[in-house]
Amino acid sequence: MSTKIFCDIADLNSIKKFNKKKIVKGFTTNPSLMRKAGAKDYELYSKKILKICKKKPVSFEVFADEEKTMIEQGLKINAWGKNVYVKVPIINTKSKFTGKVIKELNGKNIKLNITAVYSANQTKKILRVINKKTKVIISIFAGRASDTGKDPVPEFIKSIKLAKKFKNVEILWASVREPYNYLQAKRLGCHLITVPPAIIEKIQKFGKSFDKLTIETVKTFVIDSKKSKFKI
Repeated sequence: MSTKIFCDIADLNSIKKFNKKKIVKGFTTNPSLMRKAGAKDYELYSKKILKICKKKPVSFEVFADEEKTMIEQGLKINAWGKNVYVKVPIINTKSKFTGKVIKELNGKNIKLNITAVYSANQTKKILRVINKKTKVIISIFAGRASDTGKDPVPEFIKSIKLAKKFKNVEILWASVREPYNYLQAKRLGCHLITVPPAIIEKIQKFGKSFDKLTIETVKTFVIDSKKSKFKI
């Protein structure tokens, strides 16, 4: 099974560049990336992204913290385009499961990307409230889990197994830390992986032999020592 690559970015110039790449099958954004990209008006900025990326799926996140407002924001975001996925966090800041939001939006045939997921138990909770026809992405944060010394792989294995009964559900490897994560996601059978631009460019260069890597590394050391005019 091939694991589709989504680009995790909100910068307009990067989206223009990566939208042209065949390897990139879609885009994911979040409020933090939007802020970093300099967005002042969330809706206006999102629509600028959609003007560039007209066909590939793009995820835009709700940022409300109350169920009612989350649902309202989700309905508005969904109306921006046919290729839009509404991103909903698994819980709000008060640790309350957003099952009601997920169920209501998904029940209205709105494509969802459930984010900030870390465990198979959370995957199980999501699968209990969704329908079996409208597309749902479950984004499991591998990198952030491993940053704390936890192995995310068992959670992916269990989540992928649970999602097998749902043809409309895709498991996504989120918070990538290195290009090798793409191969891990592929081996596990993840449907998707969301990757920052710099790592996508490294993935495109896969295939170098160890011998080639060795000579490149040694050459770099020699060039840098000459540039610095080092003497011993």
